[in-house]
Amino acid sequence: MASRKQIRVARRNIKKAQRKWSSMSHRQHALSQPQGRSRKKPGSTGKGEYYRIIIRPKSEFITFRAHDVGRKGHLIRITGKKSSGSWSTQSWLISKKDARKIKGKIIISNPQIKKAIAKLQSAPKQLKADIFTARPRKNIPESTKPTRAMRTAQKRNIKKAQAARWK
Repeated sequence: MASRKQIRVARRNIKKAQRKWSSMSHRQHALSQPQGRSRKKPGSTGKGEYYRIIIRPKSEFITFRAHDVGRKGHLIRITGKKSSGSWSTQSWLISKKDARKIKGKIIISNPQIKKAIAKLQSAPKQLKADIFTARPRKNIPESTKPTRAMRTAQKRNIKKAQAARWK
């Protein structure tokens, strides 16, 4: 059983804590909690609607934009603007309707999405829950362009245009 003095001191301590608590901002409240009280990061629980394939780290970019590729809501490309002013892909979001996860690998059932993801340099590997990582496709220096594949594509396009013109 607590003595009267202990009860009085406990009440005083509670009032002091309440005064301090009311003067704090929401952020200060959260930071003062021993467990941190932080929210779960997107993709870390596995309950979302998309799988995320991270290609480049967020720290390389200043701003971001999301673009639907193909049909709406199936494949989303997250692009970022670098400090140099150029834009490049930061990550891909693939709908769980079009893909599934088996033993740390992502299996894509939609052929258009499969084609887009196949252009990456490496196969996506699971990082955690719904988040995967992959390397971007190889950068071809301007000195080696046009490549043999580019030249054959150009010739094919020229022949198509000539054939269409003569019809």
